[in-house]
Amino acid sequence: MKFLKASILIAFMVITSTVVNAQFKLAQWPELKAFHSVMSETFHPSEEGNLEPIKTRSTEMYQKAVAVSASIMPAELKTKKGIKAAVADLVKGTKALNKLIKTKATDEVIKTKLAVLHDTFHKIIETCNKQDEQH
Repeated sequence: MKFLKASILIAFMVITSTVVNAQFKLAQWPELKAFHSVMSETFHPSEEGNLEPIKTRSTEMYQKAVAVSASIMPAELKTKKGIKAAVADLVKGTKALNKLIKTKATDEVIKTKLAVLHDTFHKIIETCNKQDEQH
């Protein structure tokens, strides 16, 4: 029983540490935090079938992605493998999504592209939170 309680406590501490770490990194990069706000307010409604938020904010999302790309990345992230490529993918993806919306693509195409962008955003967050490998 003590082992179970200790295991649960350790698991809780690891999960809490990961969440706090993610929030800390996001707070250090204001442009990424601003992008996250738009992503959150457009992606989650799309999961419920509501694409109106992304249809009205696709240009804003693209502008936020460009701002992330143009911003000064926190120093400890600059050497993270894959971070620059993921940010470039975010810009390319938001530009493509904006174009799809402006040319009246189907809801299914928009929803699929937005889901890919959501995954790209999470790839950036995961990369930010990866521990540097020791050799």
